[in-house]
Amino acid sequence: MQKPMTAFARLKPIRLIVLVALWMVVVTACSNTTAEGDGSSQAVTFMMTGGPEEQAAYEKLVSNFNAEHAGIEVTVSNIPSGGEFRQKLATMFSASNPPDVFLYNFRRLGVYAEEKAVHPLDSLLESSDKLNREDFYPIVLTAFTYQGALQCLPQNLSSPVIYYNKALFDAAGLAYPQADWTLDDFVATARALTQDTNGDGTPDQYGFGTEIETIRLAPFVWGNGGQLLDNPENPTRLTLDMPETREALEWFVNLQTVEHVSPDRISEEASSSQNRFVAGTMGMYMNSRVVVPTLRTITSFEWDAAPLPVGKNPASVLHSDGFCMSAQAAKDPAHLEAVWTFIEYALSATGQTLLAETGRTVPSMISVAESDAYLNSTPPANNRVWLDATANMQAFPIHPTWNTLEEMLAQELQRAFYGEVTIDEMIDAANQSAEEIINGN
Repeated sequence: MQKPMTAFARLKPIRLIVLVALWMVVVTACSNTTAEGDGSSQAVTFMMTGGPEEQAAYEKLVSNFNAEHAGIEVTVSNIPSGGEFRQKLATMFSASNPPDVFLYNFRRLGVYAEEKAVHPLDSLLESSDKLNREDFYPIVLTAFTYQGALQCLPQNLSSPVIYYNKALFDAAGLAYPQADWTLDDFVATARALTQDTNGDGTPDQYGFGTEIETIRLAPFVWGNGGQLLDNPENPTRLTLDMPETREALEWFVNLQTVEHVSPDRISEEASSSQNRFVAGTMGMYMNSRVVVPTLRTITSFEWDAAPLPVGKNPASVLHSDGFCMSAQAAKDPAHLEAVWTFIEYALSATGQTLLAETGRTVPSMISVAESDAYLNSTPPANNRVWLDATANMQAFPIHPTWNTLEEMLAQELQRAFYGEVTIDEMIDAANQSAEEIINGN
């Protein structure tokens, strides 16, 4: 016996198709409504690199943003190692799967800017009702500008300073560094702080230490009237053989090879200058703002920050990280709007104040940098030292070859600093390598 047809089966085929289509529309609409309601209609990926303090701060920033912006869900991914972060970012771009937004230093942006892998933010900033160009220190906007286009929006502003151990200065009867101290003052202070307490011929306490990098040498070159490149925007060669540059280079290298106020390579590899400063066995340590969260763990002595010693002219060098939007994220207008909304929030007074309280950053927004949230976030007591440095601050170029040039020059500088080659040998080797890098050989 044939079973009776169900009501659904009795429908004519065309009506069945129409009803199924209508059902799909309803389901899709409900799905979209649910996504907007639970804040996940636009999923934004944010990648960064930093220590536990930075990660906690950015996670709080993201959490606050998500709570205030229904329809956008930002997730943060932190790669603690800077080298691994840069490698992963390059791999993601190569695979056409970059993060929507990432925090990146302008010095390393050249290849991405040249390949138009990041979305310029000029028009978005100009049309924003939350941010204005005048809100930021001019040098950080200039630093992130490539071929006339603002590549990323700067989150912070920093420069190298001299961190000093007050207890060691007091024990040696030394005055704390002042804004007008000279290179000679600096060397004399480093000598007085370098001590061999057990008489074995190796200092147990060093006067000065830093990572031997191009960015540590640069302010002394500029302060002596020298340059590192013949043309920062379109370099053809290094200018290490320029008399003013060579003189500054020799002064810097002599801190280890002649004065012996800094650890040699073996001693530095045994215990880094940063670790020695934290342990209380180094009087002065040169670094940017990045090290402040680590230094705040010190409980055995008081420390503060001083400006760099002055050569012929005051000089400093910019450190800055910016929020960069990948070009891929900007392809869809709705997604672009979501990513920009997050960047706006992170760069607003609310976002910058939150990050300033961690001690890690000097805000790029002038009003926040001049606020109690930054100036009273201690130690150090002298937070204004970074703001004062902006008057004489220069920036490395955004250029496709700069990152490679900078790393090569750092390696050659280390060989000279640790007495493995002469300054002339270092200059010859660096010039040859630079020519190959710039010409693409």
